[in-house]
Amino acid sequence: MNPDLDHHFTQIITGLGENVEREGLVKTPYRAARAMEFLTQGYHQSLDELVNDAMFESDNDEMVIVRDIEFYSLCEHHVLPFFGHAQVGYIPDGRVIGLSKIARIVDMYARRLQIQENLAREVAEALQRVTAAKGVAVQMDARHMCMMMRGVSKQNAEMSSSVMLGTFRESVSTRNEFLQLIRRRPA
Repeated sequence: MNPDLDHHFTQIITGLGENVEREGLVKTPYRAARAMEFLTQGYHQSLDELVNDAMFESDNDEMVIVRDIEFYSLCEHHVLPFFGHAQVGYIPDGRVIGLSKIARIVDMYARRLQIQENLAREVAEALQRVTAAKGVAVQMDARHMCMMMRGVSKQNAEMSSSVMLGTFRESVSTRNEFLQLIRRRPA
């Protein structure tokens, strides 16, 4: 825990014109600091430690997709939340990764001050690095509180971003198969 964060949150709350000695705010600087540490814990995680040797030999060379991985992040421009779902696919080349590790990779990069475009790229490149897959695809849809709570105040606007690496970038049919499969909803 960084004790300076409590102090900084005290200054922010006081700077907004509030009294941090008021009953409802007495512990708020501490709670806000702990919340910020949790929401940005991705800075203190390592990809190699996260994957933790959860790579397995496999003859499978067909597309593997994990859909609807929810994520929560903070916009690096306003430090306001954005949240949504990621669809992650890859084509193995002799090795597969443990299923939960894909969601953990999404979380690790989401738990940093971010923009969605970079988040999608970081997830794709990390998965490519650890799997040496023939290709990786990441598609993300998110709602951004910086657009909903301030500025243009658009409640239903949703941002989509995608990154295609390897065969997903090179082959239109592979890319289209991925896009078709992530849109299909289970019965």
